[in-house]
Amino acid sequence: MSTIRSASAFPLILSQSRPLRYVVFFYLYLMQGLPAGFSLTAIANFLTAEHVAPSRVGSFAAVVGLPWAFQFIWGPFIDRYQQSAMGRRKPWVLGAQLLALLASFGLLSIRNPTNEVHTLGIIFMIHSIFASVQDASVDAMAITVIPSHERGRLNAFMRAGFLVGTGVGAAAFSQLLRQYSFRDAALTQSVCLLTLTLITFFIKEQPNDRLLPFLKRQAPVLSLPTDQNQGSDYSFKWLFAELIRGIFARRNILLVAAIIVAYVSISLFLRSYNYHLIQKLGWADTSLSLLTGTFGMVVATVVALISGYLADRIGPPRLLIIILLVMVAYLVGFNLLEATWQNRTVAQTGLVALYFMDPSLSAAAMPLLMAICRPGVEGSQFTTYMAFVNLSDIAGSYLTGHALAYTQAPTIGLVAGALAGLSLIVIWLVLRRYTDLSAIR
Repeated sequence: MSTIRSASAFPLILSQSRPLRYVVFFYLYLMQGLPAGFSLTAIANFLTAEHVAPSRVGSFAAVVGLPWAFQFIWGPFIDRYQQSAMGRRKPWVLGAQLLALLASFGLLSIRNPTNEVHTLGIIFMIHSIFASVQDASVDAMAITVIPSHERGRLNAFMRAGFLVGTGVGAAAFSQLLRQYSFRDAALTQSVCLLTLTLITFFIKEQPNDRLLPFLKRQAPVLSLPTDQNQGSDYSFKWLFAELIRGIFARRNILLVAAIIVAYVSISLFLRSYNYHLIQKLGWADTSLSLLTGTFGMVVATVVALISGYLADRIGPPRLLIIILLVMVAYLVGFNLLEATWQNRTVAQTGLVALYFMDPSLSAAAMPLLMAICRPGVEGSQFTTYMAFVNLSDIAGSYLTGHALAYTQAPTIGLVAGALAGLSLIVIWLVLRRYTDLSAIR
């Protein structure tokens, strides 16, 4: 008689189903993208069209994104407290989703977003605090349950989920803002988040996990590796010591810094170009948001999936170098052709080309960042890296908002191209110096 049961009768177990992993991590990131598209695209474009000062719009975007820059705070707690009948990471994911949902309902108190930019930013910031906890928990869960040979494709699905959420949030909510009201848009977002939170409740990480925390965990139904079967009872002292070793390793510092600079370059030009299209070229904010949320979303999703496949096929390091070369060529070339932006087809093509950058960069960079995380603190370390990546978008939004008072989008775009070039050089040198990174697949 076998001592190992073949499989649990419960069908929604992440560790046992590859298709489920793709679906779950896609929608978990879609949950993060919806509010991002609503706040940072639909509302930001709405405020720009209503002639709110660029500095205020930039500050609004920075305030909304600020909690994401400090999500590294949650990592050690998520790694330390993971003994639950519901699983190692799920209690954190589900709890954060519920609190973020409450914050989303708080948006219903806003009557006129144009006159209440400060209050609007504070409520979205509170939502971002809990959403950043969810993000950190999801990343920790991903490292735990995703096999290394699937990381490129699954990271692509995760990024695609975020981009689809951002696109839907931008397109749908921009229309709701104009055709109905801010309250209707906020209520729609809250209902979407509520639905996806209910779905999360029925997902398990491992077969022996329970849906409700007050029920005892079943005996393991499969023979799993120790690090997947149960959380390790590490002390905070050990966690922080290992985390510091991982973060401050020289190669890690150089690699992460270069990747962050690349993300900053994308954010700088994206924010300035959106402003240029609305204020200088006379685009309607709804047209820009709709293009972002429809065609742009489709392009970004396809690029993310193709890039994820290529990352697993040719290796993340090689793909990262290729992507950075393309980024430099685009940012420098397109901004030198600023005179052609008056042609709407050229302007639209340039905007769509921007949607290639983030998903392809993420598909190449995220597996590398996962690979350099130390065992035992991988959740904390990767969350720290993601906090810096999120900070890059915040920094880009804030700097662009203030830079536009002194210069134009093409100049900012050329600076962004120079930053991407610097990132390319540093990463190329790091990969040449540390051959173990070049061999990562």
